Amino acid sequence: MRIATYNVEWFNSLFDDDSGLIEDGGWSGRQDVTRADQLTALGIVFTAMDADAVLVVEAPDTVRRRSTTAALEAFAAHYDLRTRKALIGFANQTQQEIALLYDPDVLSARHDPIGDPTGRHVMGGSPRFDGVLRVDLDSDAAPEPVVFSKPPLEADIMTASGLRLRLIGVHVKSKAPHGATDPDEIMRLSIQNRRKQLAQCVWLRRRVDEHLAAGEDLIVLGDFNDGPGLDEYEKLFGRSGVEIVLGERGPAALYDPHARMALSRRVGAMPVSARFYIHQEGRYLQALLDYIMVSPGLCGRDPRWRIWHPFDDPACYRTPELRDALLTASDHFPVTLDFEDG
Repeated sequence: MRIATYNVEWFNSLFDDDSGLIEDGGWSGRQDVTRADQLTALGIVFTAMDADAVLVVEAPDTVRRRSTTAALEAFAAHYDLRTRKALIGFANQTQQEIALLYDPDVLSARHDPIGDPTGRHVMGGSPRFDGVLRVDLDSDAAPEPVVFSKPPLEADIMTASGLRLRLIGVHVKSKAPHGATDPDEIMRLSIQNRRKQLAQCVWLRRRVDEHLAAGEDLIVLGDFNDGPGLDEYEKLFGRSGVEIVLGERGPAALYDPHARMALSRRVGAMPVSARFYIHQEGRYLQALLDYIMVSPGLCGRDPRWRIWHPFDDPACYRTPELRDALLTASDHFPVTLDFEDG
């Protein structure tokens, strides 16, 4: 079984209002990349991955006549992908949906949100992800409302071999201080956003604990916009959101080898899953933002992780068509998990 997570930058801009592909010479949302070139690159990457299920982060929007599932299924049909069935959870207002594209011959999947659907006054529990978690963010004894701008996708999965999995797909809010105009405001907004991001990860961890307590196999995957040692504000709060979701080492901890590697050292070579061009500095910044975390039960199924980095992964680097496609398709690279499901 192969499960993947892939953040596709501005996937939304590649579809028209009727969920059809726009495969032309017009510019995509990517810098200096046409829609046709990005779609072709994505077709190459998805075909090469050959995953049984792909969590698509920043999937096409659901609005008016446009449908996330129809757009993704049209994409799959156009490139003859076996992951031809799409699933979405709670739609959001950001033009970046969270969706699952999967092979219906290998597994079945359904949106199965857990928690109180009201969730308006929950203090200690774990409300449904489209609700509100009230938590004291700044230790002033006044609980503040926390919401997900992109509610995580919760899927109940059954493989053809009979293995049942819980899957939580996430795109956690970025900590960037958008709108700040001076250093003091940048610091204030950065700290405020960090608090909200950590609260969202606490919410996720509470859900993880509920699934583990029920003895369920669980995969938490997606783009956390965060990681150990990623910014200076981590020192203020003591740990990253990724560490919160992983949990303390022991029987209730989730596992991702790339995250553990980053946690174990602050210097030297690190795994990375995203590459951004910094215009004002004329260089690329690389970061580990995308993760596939698994529960202890899945650790016994010979799990193998891979970041499809065009330069760091030898097979990707030695395949020019795939290497170029990875660079053209998105500013993130896919992460895959292989494990035995029989």
